[in-house]
Amino acid sequence: MVQPVQLGPKPLTREDVQAVARGGAPVEIPEATRELVAEARAHIERLATAETPTYGISTGFGALAVRHIPPDRRTALQRSLIRSHAAGAGPEVEREVVRALQLLRLRTLSSGHTGVRPTTVDAMAAMLNAGITPVVHEYGSLGCSGDLAPLAASALALMGEGQVRDADGVLVDAAVALRKVGIEPVVLAEKEGLALINGTDGMLGMLVLATGDLRALLDLADLTAAMSVEALLGTDRVFAADLHALRPHPGQGASAARMAALLEGSEIMESHRGPDCTRVQDAYSLRCSPQVHGAARDTVQYAETVADRELASVIDNPVVLADGRVESNGNFHGAPIAYVLDFLAIPVADVASIAERRTDRMLDVNRSHGLPPFLADDPGVDSGHMIAQYTQAAIVSELKRLAVPASVDSIPSSAMQEDHVSMGWSAARKLRKAVDGLTTVLAIELLTAARALDLRAPLKPAPATAAAVAKLRETVEGPGPDRHLAPEIAAAEALIRSGALR
Repeated sequence: MVQPVQLGPKPLTREDVQAVARGGAPVEIPEATRELVAEARAHIERLATAETPTYGISTGFGALAVRHIPPDRRTALQRSLIRSHAAGAGPEVEREVVRALQLLRLRTLSSGHTGVRPTTVDAMAAMLNAGITPVVHEYGSLGCSGDLAPLAASALALMGEGQVRDADGVLVDAAVALRKVGIEPVVLAEKEGLALINGTDGMLGMLVLATGDLRALLDLADLTAAMSVEALLGTDRVFAADLHALRPHPGQGASAARMAALLEGSEIMESHRGPDCTRVQDAYSLRCSPQVHGAARDTVQYAETVADRELASVIDNPVVLADGRVESNGNFHGAPIAYVLDFLAIPVADVASIAERRTDRMLDVNRSHGLPPFLADDPGVDSGHMIAQYTQAAIVSELKRLAVPASVDSIPSSAMQEDHVSMGWSAARKLRKAVDGLTTVLAIELLTAARALDLRAPLKPAPATAAAVAKLRETVEGPGPDRHLAPEIAAAEALIRSGALR
């Protein structure tokens, strides 16, 4: 049974986010959390009746914050805020991203620092547990003042407006979906609309999902690199621990150790260790794989540090402090997350680039040390993996463009009130595309290296690399005349995503 994720002032973990976003884990609101939420709400209600205006409670928003809103118009104020801010456009955002966004906003609402009502928190939790996923669009967030349009789309569904995907993925009106599972649409009170949309939750959710994916892909890159080194009759001496101790970057040492272990016991490696071998050094794409993969590992680790800090944060404006003060602040600015989202796109492109270079070497008869041209069954009649490498090259070129940072850009908005924004949502969206691209590039290296290892028979690969080839052969045939390659690439991608090669 999937364990529920408890919400309250305690930080969520990256594992919690993965469990809810991808695994469908339920969330729970303990009674102690509901009491904290109620205490903060009492402060908001006190300020709502005060003569002195308070931003977000009895005033307008953004550049309209100078207008005092009378009590009988404040429900309309919150409703209008959500409707007007749910101004997204473009394709639907993935279900896992929206669920991560819902969870992270709910966690902040459960912190006792936002001033929403306990009933609003309960309704949002029920919606998440029912698998109701608001339709969120690709464009609409500048990564400042929160992921406004995406979060507003989520809040709109909580109000029973707009469209959602139900638990079966069917597109329905929000009111219908809520009614079907017995959730009463929320009529927002003072401050609640603002609390529902003033967060970095979309970009943070995508960062958490991406770091988890990249950890797995970097392990896979060590495997495909080891297979390529083996297939190209490279040396494993460069992966020795004492060499990497001379440059003690932790990620580099981890990748080198993994590659050395993956190649242990290889008949192919042993076949060219003797004095007859005249090779002095392997190409950089083989010899320097641990340095590149390791630097990527270290970048992921730094990004996880930033993600963990943000998971421990309460992002809202204004925020309710422990002594009851309600203060405006700038914690919604996405710069800390935007930077690391951009940082990660760089090693993603570089890991893909070095993988493509290894693949190309296996296909070039002048550099592959005895393998047939393009690993073709009948070169000239057959093209082998020639065009699979083209696909890698096209993706690597795209990944280089995606590595151009979004966070260096800023477009002023809200009549110059919001005059410097982070573009963190954009950084997150392109990183997701980059992660998919890296998956495909590594899938093609896996296919190519496995074929090359088969062509080294009767010499046997290492037990670890042989196991990877055997797993691939469950869905993709071994060497032979040309076949339709696109389904084989897709099968290798599916195998990678399944985690079966870990």
